[in-house]
This record gives sequence, structure tokens and C-alpha cells, in this order.
Amino acid sequence: MLPTVTGPGNDPTALAGLRRLLDLLDQGAPAEDFARPAAEARAAGVTGAGLAAVTEATEVALRIRRTIGQHRRREAELTALFDTASDLAGLRDLDAVLRAIVHRAKLLLGTDVTYLSLNDEAAGQTYMRVTDGSVAAAFQQVRLGLGEGLGGLVAQTARPYFTRDYQADHRFRHTAAIDGAVAEEGLRAILGVPLRVGARIIGVLYAADRAPRGFTTDAVALLSSLADHAAIAIDGARLLEETRAALADLNAASVTIRAQSEAIRRAEEAHDELTDLVLRGGGVAEVARALAGLLDGGIVLHDSEGAELARSGAGPQRVPAEAVAASRAGGRAVAAGGGWVCAVVAGPEPLGSIVLTRPGALADADRLLFERAGVVTALLLLLGRSVAEAEDRIRGELLSELLSGTADAGGLARRARRLGVRLDRRQAVCVLGPEPGAEPVPGRRLLSAAARWAQARRGLAGLHLDQVVLVVPAEDPGAVARELAAELAGTAGVSASSAGGGRAGAGGAPGGVGMSVAGVTVGAAGPAAGPAELPRAHAEARRCLSALRALGRHGHGAALADLGFVGLLLGERADLSSYVTGVLDPVLAYDAERGTDLAGTLEAYFAHGSSLTRTREALHVHVNTVVQRLDRVRSLLGPDWNSPESALELQLALKLHRLTERGAAGGGGGAGGASDGGMG
Repeated sequence: MLPTVTGPGNDPTALAGLRRLLDLLDQGAPAEDFARPAAEARAAGVTGAGLAAVTEATEVALRIRRTIGQHRRREAELTALFDTASDLAGLRDLDAVLRAIVHRAKLLLGTDVTYLSLNDEAAGQTYMRVTDGSVAAAFQQVRLGLGEGLGGLVAQTARPYFTRDYQADHRFRHTAAIDGAVAEEGLRAILGVPLRVGARIIGVLYAADRAPRGFTTDAVALLSSLADHAAIAIDGARLLEETRAALADLNAASVTIRAQSEAIRRAEEAHDELTDLVLRGGGVAEVARALAGLLDGGIVLHDSEGAELARSGAGPQRVPAEAVAASRAGGRAVAAGGGWVCAVVAGPEPLGSIVLTRPGALADADRLLFERAGVVTALLLLLGRSVAEAEDRIRGELLSELLSGTADAGGLARRARRLGVRLDRRQAVCVLGPEPGAEPVPGRRLLSAAARWAQARRGLAGLHLDQVVLVVPAEDPGAVARELAAELAGTAGVSASSAGGGRAGAGGAPGGVGMSVAGVTVGAAGPAAGPAELPRAHAEARRCLSALRALGRHGHGAALADLGFVGLLLGERADLSSYVTGVLDPVLAYDAERGTDLAGTLEAYFAHGSSLTRTREALHVHVNTVVQRLDRVRSLLGPDWNSPESALELQLALKLHRLTERGAAGGGGGAGGASDGGMG
């Protein structure tokens, strides 16, 4: 309530002074202008009650002015707080909001500098974040330890502090870095209030002057309100950032889940497609083609021994043993040599591997699909193995009965027809013998390879008397043995030097080459006409195998007819004509066509101890003629015709030829045989 003012009476000067005071209040004039109405009344000679009324009205007007000023200041403060709240409601840029708060504090408190620092809890410090009015770079970058300086004390105790002159105030822990920065900025009076988020202090808001001054409780309250708004802004920004990060994580997780779901769906569809393919009777080749199409790359399937089973869209691939072992151990497909490898297993048993060749990385979806293909391939291989084992067992049982010769031939023929084998055709019998000097050949692998080879030719294969035996349709057992030895040598990882090519002499060297390569040796016999002749052919094939081993022809294939006079001696039925033809046919054919007697020249040559001089004398020809005739023999029989082994074969064949000829004397050549210009 305003005090009662004594009336000015009827003094016009006093009344004018009162009116003047009201005008000054309305104009918001400075405080010093309010003393003029009283001074003018004294100068006009107003005294007594009139002058007292003007003086008392002046005091009331000054109090009213102060009240209006306080209201205006409070209104400005509230406006600043509302503006700050509006900034927080539309928070987009935290730094912009903090700069606005610091700037408003500077305007409302009328200080030279305002600034805000935030706590670094990990480092135990508070650092400068925003400044307004600062000119010193060192001050803008200063860091305070908790408890150091005024700001460090505010951050540590969560209480506001101010000082009229910081450098002279010993309540605070001074440090060279802080004092130097404050001195460089030229600050004297400093007020600091804490930034609170709940019970946690996250920083300090400051107002400072470059001249000593005090701070009222209203100033402390105003700065504290602005500090609360700043704390809300900082915490809101933190929550907003956390929300954005959470949303980003959720979006990423959603994308990942969708990708994984798509990968699982694609893998399931591919698995169903491959499984359906297997159930429809598809083989490894069909699975390889389907998988190559699904993965857009090349596929190679290998069995557990590393033999290729099928491939599609790729060339031959080496089995990366280390990668297969890693895949089997980890249960996942692994990268290897610019491609991918997946082990095919059934429980602990390795069944094989799949190699994928394609450039670039393998996406998770494709990797899962590739691994599912390994499961399907394992199913296919197990199914195929079960079928093959059952069929091999049936074929092996039939083979054993055929070779033992104890079962009814008609019943055996009917059973063979059900397996696609026709016993009414002439059959060759082959007996296989892996050699101890070669790399170990697994019995299952050898039997499996032999069975595949026989089935491809509509034959039988199996174990009989602890040996792998094949019965296949053929007219030339020796050719079959050579082909089989070469094929199985590749399967066993070795190579035969010639797989039986050429005729052996007494020492067993093929074609005069005394080299043997260990691998799979094949003895053959036949052709057998009907089931009744198969036991005899089997016995002969076993003798042939024993002869090949005795002659050192490891890794080769042959029939007894290919072993020269050794085969002639070991055979049950000596075919002298075939033997003579096999050894001498090129020479005899030449003599028959040209009317020469190279055979007679050879007889004379061997009969006289291979002496050219004695041969010339016996034939009554020039020595050069003998040389030319023997050169012709060399061109017909090969460069090793005169080796000890071949010479023995030739001499025996010549004698058998003379014995079997009609008319022992034989015509046409004799000692003086027809001449062919020295060559016969």
C-alpha cells in the first residue's frame, strides 16, 4: 500500500510538479529526472504543505519506478525462459540451443562473458562447451579438474558459487592453467551454477564480468533457471540421440531379419527342390546342374577318396583336403582358392565334398543354400551307396556261382538277364591283383571302380577267392585286360608304362622295354562260350595273373596268348598256329607277298650263332645281302628283334613253323632263295 500524500492545496506550482512526476513515470525517465519537480517548486517559492507534498510524491514515484523496473526485468526473464522452453520444444540442434541460452544469460544478467562447461566423467574433468563474449582462445579450451577453481568446485559440490574478484578469492583451489586462462580473458567477478539432471551434475553455467561486482539472489536464481533449461536441453538431446540410435539399430535389425528370413526361405525352397530331385531318381549329375543354376557358379562333386563324381559349369578341380577337413570340423562351408568348399558327411562318416567356383564373396543366403546342398548330396550318396551295395552283393553272388560251376546253368542265365547280363555272348574273365609295391589301393575303392567298369560294359564284378574278378563280353581278352589295367591304374593314382602293349619275351619285358610300374595287374582268359566254360577261363586268368607277377609285369594287363612261349606252356590248350602267327606273321606275310625267304635267312642266322660271315657262307650270298635282309627283318619286327628274349621267341616260332608246315623241306627259298636286290 502506498503512503498517504499530503495534498498540495491550491498552489498551482505544486500541482504542476505532481503532474510532472506522473509524466516521468509514464515516460520511464531516469531516476535523476525525478528530483527536478521538487527543485523547480523550491525555485518557484513553494513552501509549507505544497513543497512537502511534492517532495513526498517524488519519493513515492521513485518507489513506483523501482517496482515497475522489477516487473519489467521479471517479465524479460520470464520471456527469456519461455523462449528457451520454446527452443527446447523444437530442439533440432543442441549447440544452437546452448548458444541461445548462454547469450540470453549474458543479456539478462548484463555481464561481459557467459559460458557453459560439461563434465567428462571418464576423465574426472569439466570442459568448455559454449562461450559468449569470450576473446581468449586459451580460456575457450580450458579444462578444469573436479574441485579446481570456481567451476570445478560447483561441479563437485552441486552448489552455486560466485566471487567479486576471482584472483583474490582464496576459497577456491587455484591452478596455473585456470588462473592463466582467467587472467588472459581479464575476468574478475564470476558466478557459476550447476546443470542438474535429476541428482546428477552434468556441467556448470557461468556469468562473469571483467570488473569486480556482486551477484544478487535474483541473478543467481535467474542463472539457475537458465541452467535447468540447459540441462533439460542436453538430456533431451542425449535421449533423442539414444532414441535415434535405437531406431537405427531396430531398422538394421529389421533389415537383417528380413534378409535372414529371405535367405532361410530361399534355402528351404532350394532344399525342397534338391530333395524332390533326389526322390524323383535324379543322380549326382542332376544335383550338380541344379546347384550350379541356383548358386550361379560351377559345381564339382567328389567322393570321399577325391574321385570326381559329377561337375557342371566348371573344369576339373583338385580336392582341397585342408578346406574339406576344416568344413567337416566346423560344420560350415569354407572359402578356399577363390571358391568355396562344403564337406559332405553323414554323422562322423565323410562321404565326399562339393566345390563351388565363382568369383566374388558368397552371401550368407547363398552360403546357407550351399550348406543345405551338402545335406541333400549326403542323402543322395547314402541312397546310391545302399543301392549299389545291394546290387553289387547280388552281382557278386551270381559271379561266385558262375565261377564255381556248381549251379544250374539255366537258372544262372535267367538271373543274369534280370541284371542286364547276357551269358549267351562270349565272355572274357579278368582277375585283378593290386601290387604291394604301389601306393595302397583300398579294396572297397578297387572293387567299386571295377564294378562300375564292368556294369558299363554289361558285365559282372565281385570278390571270388579273395580276388576281384570281372566277367565282361569280349572277343579279345588281352585287349580287355590292357584297357582295364590302364583304367584302374588311373583310379589307383598310378600309370602303367604300356598296360601290356607288345609281346613279352622270356623275361617278360613288354615290347623289349624292361620297366615295370606297380599298380593293378590284370590277368585275363577266354573268350568263354557259355557259363560252363567260365570256371576254366577263371583258372586260366589266375595263372595268367601269377605269370605276369612272376615276369615282373606289375601294373599291366594281358592274356596268356600275350605272354609268348610262357603263355603257350601255361595254357591248357596249346594253339601252335596262333603262337607262330603272333611272332612271325610280319615276316611270313612279307615272304608270301614278295616271294622272298626272310624266314630262311633268320633260321640260318640263328643256326650259325648269329654270325654274319657263317650265315653268308651257308646262304651263298654276299655279306651285304645278309645285312640288308636282317635290316628288313628289323623293320618288320622292331628294333629289339635280336634281343635275347625276342631271339628266343623267334627261334621257337621258326622251329614250330617248320614242324607245322606241309612238306618239311618247304620250297621257294632255301639257301639260294629268290633275290630282291639284296633284301629278299
